[in-house]
Amino acid sequence: MARFQASPGSQTSLREANRARVIDSLKRYGRLTQVELAGITGLSPATVSNIVKELTAAGVLNTSITSRSGRRATLVSLARHLGIVAGAHFSSRHLHIAIADATRTIVTQSTLPLPVDHRHDAELDRLALLLSDMMDSIGGSLSDILAIGLGLPAPVDPRTGRISAPGLLRGWEGVDVAASLSARTGRPVFIDSEANLGGLAEAREGAARTSASSVYLRVGQTISAGLVVGGDLFRGVNGKAGQIGHITLDENGPVCRCSNRGCLETYAGGPALLSLFAPDGGFRRLGDLVQAAELGDGRARRVIADAGKHLGIAAASLTNLFDPEAIVVGGELARAGEILLAPMRHALERAALSASGELPEIVEYSFGEWTETRGAIALALDHVSVDSESVALPA
Repeated sequence: MARFQASPGSQTSLREANRARVIDSLKRYGRLTQVELAGITGLSPATVSNIVKELTAAGVLNTSITSRSGRRATLVSLARHLGIVAGAHFSSRHLHIAIADATRTIVTQSTLPLPVDHRHDAELDRLALLLSDMMDSIGGSLSDILAIGLGLPAPVDPRTGRISAPGLLRGWEGVDVAASLSARTGRPVFIDSEANLGGLAEAREGAARTSASSVYLRVGQTISAGLVVGGDLFRGVNGKAGQIGHITLDENGPVCRCSNRGCLETYAGGPALLSLFAPDGGFRRLGDLVQAAELGDGRARRVIADAGKHLGIAAASLTNLFDPEAIVVGGELARAGEILLAPMRHALERAALSASGELPEIVEYSFGEWTETRGAIALALDHVSVDSESVALPA
């Protein structure tokens, strides 16, 4: 978790800054104990306790009693009534939508399939209508949503809100997607790649929550990675950091959708794996392949294991460059569990330049198919303003 640094100033401004630290930490991580809040903010336990009491009395925070390691602890979160946000994730084949309150508790959610070559105009229209219907179902309206987070299966330039790599998501290129959805809903929209949002979810509240740096490796129809340092995403200049699916494994290999040859996706991406079977073999989707492997189909298990080996080699290159503490594997192929992860670990151990015991831990994702959507919710909450300055200070 990221740790805030204390800053000097007047007594009043210092106390306001301390309260802002507490609120920002809860926006980042959802629920924290007072001890965890003290560790993250760098404030003393007594200061955190006083701030929590003030903001709870003001209705900004909510507290409850929990048990951690056999001991009672005070669990702190933002108050639910502060408002709601929405998260949406367009993957290659599905749309996931969730509406959550300030504590990240999901109020309602929905998913539906998408056509293979979906386009921004039709799908953003559909998303706006679905959000409106979902808000109606809980007795609200679009105007009640404070912010919308949105994930796409392609890198996004954080400066322009547009797809930053041509050829990776046709039908969406050259469009300011956030502005387009905002015009349809009347709400502020914030956008990022699906891998980045998956990384954000795992770093904030999932398997990488205690890691100083982590990678979310998303393996499905496409392959990409989200890089997180200190709880924050590393996007690169154009938002293309983490495009591990387009690392070259063989410069004479198959032509990739990015127009290069021998990319990782051409060996371990969904279309490449399914192409290894006859059209009438019964494997039309990655889910079919994973299910067959789980039932003991030797061909399916071998194909997934070979994909794990290729992913491990690519992860070794990423480890040599980025040196993460943890690698969280998500996406449709991650459902294969150890069939995929065991050969991936073996390949990483053989190829990475690290001494024994210094390699990143490889683990499965925490939230299944909703991981990226939870990251979209976190992105939306990051842009929600919580006003604590109106809380009266003791004399």
